[in-house]
Amino acid sequence: MPFLLSLIARAVARLVASSADDGSKDIEILVLRHQLKVLRRQIGRPRLRPVDRSLLAVAARALPRDRWASFRVAPQTLLRWHRELVKRKWTSRSKRTGRPPMDPEICELICRMAKENPRWGCVRIQGELRGLGIRVGATTIRSLLRRSGLGPAPRRSGPSWSEFLRAQATGILACDFFTVETVFLKTIYVLFFIEIGTRRVHVTGATTNPDGTFVTQQARNLSFDRDDAKAPVRYLVRDRDQKFSRSFDEVFKTEGAKVILTPVRSPKANAFAERWVRTVRAELLDWTLVLGRRHLDRALGTYVEHYNSHRPHRGLDLASPNAPLLHPSAARTEDVRRRDVLSGLIHEYHAAAA
Repeated sequence: MPFLLSLIARAVARLVASSADDGSKDIEILVLRHQLKVLRRQIGRPRLRPVDRSLLAVAARALPRDRWASFRVAPQTLLRWHRELVKRKWTSRSKRTGRPPMDPEICELICRMAKENPRWGCVRIQGELRGLGIRVGATTIRSLLRRSGLGPAPRRSGPSWSEFLRAQATGILACDFFTVETVFLKTIYVLFFIEIGTRRVHVTGATTNPDGTFVTQQARNLSFDRDDAKAPVRYLVRDRDQKFSRSFDEVFKTEGAKVILTPVRSPKANAFAERWVRTVRAELLDWTLVLGRRHLDRALGTYVEHYNSHRPHRGLDLASPNAPLLHPSAARTEDVRRRDVLSGLIHEYHAAAA
């Protein structure tokens, strides 16, 4: 059967070629149309650019309707493309309304902070920018990071705070222990105090033998350090650990403070202290190999200085405990400098001196 069709096609081609001089052109057009049909069977739907659509729409107006069979698309599609061209001709450009775009230099600075500090969230970056005098919303930072492909930082949700602690934050002191395992698998105990109202942290010391004598001496040292404090301690919140002896409580009772014990196995009752333990682990201890007690004391001392003097806090309107409540003027992005803390584990940003 294919051989018979081939003979018939050759006879028709010779007859057309011998009948007129333009027969070769007709045969060429026939061959091109057949090749086009073969290609249409092999490929999928083509993707047309706006320039291609405009060209086909204009060509459709130049050809009669009965010749539209040569087009790949349907006649309704050609008419729709032509209507869009006419609509675009008579449509004027509208002025852009809404919030003005953010400065590209600020966008670059936000992306720089996000890349250099992968554990920072949007609110933390917002607080760091506010310390430089640059006010950007957390939602704007989140949208910028998503557009840049950086993604949000891991969500961190702490336990809910009791109404008593929120209402009576000024004058409340909370304390607790946390443990650190050294490289040689030696357990070190660290005693710390946190002021609920100001979020200021005091790390008194680390030891491998936390007995009653140790905690009592650390309580005395804290009382001497807080002699110049504006707000006296009214309440001390601690758990029921046996390491806190009676002499430890007497140090604060002589200062006029009342010792409040948390319920048994209720870490949420001492939420501020537990939250700080999580913070120091996430930002320091989980990324550091502790060699010994002296190494731990140096690292914690440097981190506490950063925590009290520079790190922004959500509970303080993104300010730090020791920073003055001032609104600095906006710093130029080219003047922003980075200060490495703990050998580059933590970064601080500040404006260069004029």
